[in-house]
Amino acid sequence: MRRIGFIGGMSFESTAVYYRLINEMVRDRLGGLASADLLLHSVNFADVVEMQKAGRWDLAARHLARSAASLEAAGAECVLICTNTMHLVASEVQASVDIPLIHIIDETAKALKSNGLKRPLLLATRYTMEHGFYTDRMAALGVDVLVPDAEDRTAIHSIIFNELCAGTVFDASRDCAIAMIEKAKATGADSIILGCTEICLLLDPKNLPLPCADSTAIHAQAAVDFALGKGEANQVAA
Repeated sequence: MRRIGFIGGMSFESTAVYYRLINEMVRDRLGGLASADLLLHSVNFADVVEMQKAGRWDLAARHLARSAASLEAAGAECVLICTNTMHLVASEVQASVDIPLIHIIDETAKALKSNGLKRPLLLATRYTMEHGFYTDRMAALGVDVLVPDAEDRTAIHSIIFNELCAGTVFDASRDCAIAMIEKAKATGADSIILGCTEICLLLDPKNLPLPCADSTAIHAQAAVDFALGKGEANQVAA
């Protein structure tokens, strides 16, 4: 079994989901009391959020690059950034290590295309929806990503940071997100991307108006496939 390295804590709510999913998947594959060989460096999310708000992605890149290097030095054989938003600096993180970075956007695009889905609505943080790194990379992989309108982008960003990252889930917020999906369905979306690793705490993929790609579960599965020898990680182009 290859050793998985997590850069987590962004937020710790979703990192806990990664830990549970990966261990469950390893146990399902290997049976008995098997669990994953993994390392976690959990950063202080408050520091990262301040860098995001200030637009200091250069500082955030160096912060996560140091985390990745420490995981590699400790014996990790791949690295995961356990958040969609911070894949904005994935290239810099990959450049800091010699082990592969398993890229959440690439893996999500692969999952969508394998199910014949090419026009998903992206629900995510404002940074992920608006900075272009996500939609541009998806477009290069043959997926035409839709994003909510400005009002809905503000609403889902607030739900993520003010509720889900704090471990709070409200029925009214779930209804709000489902209304966004219904609106996108009416305008031609064929699927939905849970493009923030906390959104799985709010929405159940089995109970949505469109087929769903849960980026957290997809990323976790890719890590397990790498660890157990089924597939190679996608290294980020420098």
